[in-house]
Amino acid sequence: MQFQNESAAIDIPDGVAVAEALKRITHLGIGAHQDDLEFMAFHGIVTCFGDRDRWFGGITCSEGARCARTGLYADVDDNEMLTIRRREQIKAARIGEYGAMIQLGHSSEAVQAPGAAGLRKDLVALLDAMRPKIVYTHNLADKHETHVGVAVAAIRALRELPHAVRPEKIYGCEVWRDLDWLADHHKIPLDLTGGASLSAALAGVFDSQITGGKRYDLATRGRWRANATFFQAHAVDEAARLAFAMDLTPLIENDTLDIVDYVAGFVDEFGRDVRNLLKKRFES
Repeated sequence: MQFQNESAAIDIPDGVAVAEALKRITHLGIGAHQDDLEFMAFHGIVTCFGDRDRWFGGITCSEGARCARTGLYADVDDNEMLTIRRREQIKAARIGEYGAMIQLGHSSEAVQAPGAAGLRKDLVALLDAMRPKIVYTHNLADKHETHVGVAVAAIRALRELPHAVRPEKIYGCEVWRDLDWLADHHKIPLDLTGGASLSAALAGVFDSQITGGKRYDLATRGRWRANATFFQAHAVDEAARLAFAMDLTPLIENDTLDIVDYVAGFVDEFGRDVRNLLKKRFES
């Protein structure tokens, strides 16, 4: 398979032939940076872990060299960091028993560019080879521009495939903006209760980020716990850890549906909910 960047690579943790490995992927995570998959698409990872009928595949789209760093990594330059982060992602794929791990190596500028043509071409080729049932990517209200660029490129790539081979579901997941604000009837709750040990093992691989100054591991686990507790105001917790997702499936079912309008609809509904509650309780 030919990719747009020479540095792009496919790693198959169990050594199966690439074509066979890609075909078996049932749950696919499409993330921007190394470690996004483990914090964003953990539901897919834990669902497939130890199950030979379901396989998680990961695609990391950008190179991830320009991350924040301190401590042991304070003097590491971008080229060294790029290598370190790629190795960490491969280690995570082995621990999580991924069916395949692809790192595409696009720059943030390329991902954020209008159309992101190179990334979209890579994704079309991979999605056509895999044809997963479930796709996890970033939510379209994320505040990180590269994350949004990846999500939009994933949707556009899926729209280039025949409807018959598109996934059953595509979920927009939490990283740089949570989805607590999303109306409850729009939230997709992803139960992560049984994956505590695996999530800790995966998070610990990304030492360049954690020791490097960003405690994504603690922040993510705290968010999952908070989601579980604050999801229902008048009922006991039904899960120990929950991730929330935005359902992006309508955007690949109807190619004419405008991406901006679709997400703006959720935001507008949140605004209406706040206004209506205030008017109901406090207007004379």
